[in-house]
Amino acid sequence: MGIRSFLAKPFASSVVKAQNRWAAAPVESQNAVFQSLLAGGKDTLFGKEHGFSSIRTYEDFKRQVPVRDYEDIKSYIQQVKEGKSDILWKDKPLYFAKTSGTTSGVKYIPISKESIPNHINSARNALLTYVHETGKADFLDRKLIFLSGSPILDMSGAIPTGRLSGIVNHHVPGYLRTNQLPSYTTNCIEDWETKLDTIIGETLSEDMSLISGIPPWVQMYFDRIIAKTGKPIKDIFPNFSLFVYGGVNFEPYQAKIFESIGKKIDSIEMFPASEGFFAYQDKQVHEGLLLLLNSGIFYEFIPAEEFFNTNPTRLSIADVELGKNYVLIVNNNAGLWGYNVGDTIKFVSKNPYRIIVSGRIKHFISAFGEHVIGEEVEKAMQYAMQKHPEVELIEFTVAPMVTPDGDQLPYHEWFVEFAKLPQDMNAFARDIDQKLVQLNVYYKDLISGSILQTLKITALQPDAFRKYMKSQGKLGGQNKVPRLSNDRKLADELVKFRIN
Repeated sequence: MGIRSFLAKPFASSVVKAQNRWAAAPVESQNAVFQSLLAGGKDTLFGKEHGFSSIRTYEDFKRQVPVRDYEDIKSYIQQVKEGKSDILWKDKPLYFAKTSGTTSGVKYIPISKESIPNHINSARNALLTYVHETGKADFLDRKLIFLSGSPILDMSGAIPTGRLSGIVNHHVPGYLRTNQLPSYTTNCIEDWETKLDTIIGETLSEDMSLISGIPPWVQMYFDRIIAKTGKPIKDIFPNFSLFVYGGVNFEPYQAKIFESIGKKIDSIEMFPASEGFFAYQDKQVHEGLLLLLNSGIFYEFIPAEEFFNTNPTRLSIADVELGKNYVLIVNNNAGLWGYNVGDTIKFVSKNPYRIIVSGRIKHFISAFGEHVIGEEVEKAMQYAMQKHPEVELIEFTVAPMVTPDGDQLPYHEWFVEFAKLPQDMNAFARDIDQKLVQLNVYYKDLISGSILQTLKITALQPDAFRKYMKSQGKLGGQNKVPRLSNDRKLADELVKFRIN
């Protein structure tokens, strides 16, 4: 046992004890965060404009602070860029996390000295919680790889600006620096494919124990290693024992990832975003991610079916229900107020509060009134893959076909890149469709009412999604393919890669 793994166990015990205390008092924990945020924001421009000094309760807050998206805070962000202090949060941000939006172009999300511990400590605590639960700590003594964006920061006015993963890279604890890969120089390479080849050169001869990243990009790393060596990952990295991931649902990628490794290993799911680190998997044996209620973020939840209403219901943690889809709204100690992060979640436990990420509120198909969401298509795909165990999946996305050729009925078109094709594509499509009918009553009604025909699968050429993402300048890092679209913009690009 090395010094890191030796010291990690008592540290992990301390972290979990503190975690259990706030998790056992969820409403009180969130109320304390709420009051702290009001105190931190009351003397800011935003706080004065919204009467923070008169807010006493959450009901007061809802009356005075509307839900907003990035377009609604853009003018405040511009003032911060111009060098003004005390605009959204006291003083100035330490950083802007730069992220691409589907409707707002580039977004600049503030990170303050008060909020940076949420991003750093939450990732650390996820690993320590795993150590405490399993007793496994030896992975900390070996090499750890984090597939992330470049740590090079630009300036937006006087504020250092970069991708969240790059910003976080500057705050990796010193005790992990010596076994962290890739090297800083390699991490600074902007071109993803060049960077990946360099990472492989650095890591092939190392004793890797933990690999972290978004599953499709980790899969690309594995594919290139296997192509280069002809061996499964377990033979290259025999001590690789922990896969840490976030950003997408792991289930559609799981079979292919574990086949590439050559065995099943432990994994930890995390839910980080530029707006905050919201949750992580705290148990290997329970579903869901522990919602972090004591980390500088006050959460609100809007029932997904009400989100586009004029005056939707806004709930605090005290009033949520299990199994219901909510749009996640955050208020944080970097100056986001009533901010829609765009993700939908479901609670799977209230003791403690654990969630699953069910999709994106703007990523859905409702071209015919069906409102199919990401969670539903992923469950349908997973069901079909279980019935057809020969299938291996690389990536997929779904879009509506509103005006097909001839006199055909409209349908949902599934663009799928397979590593291994189904033996019977028609049966595979039918199984997906049947599961989706079970999961979504509106889709069921449209199928049974002959408004829609059953879905069609368009199989794509190898590397189709990689080529598409590269063409959009979004290869690697934290970029993700939208699971669903309500239009044909993505579909019209992907159809160029179909297998004829």
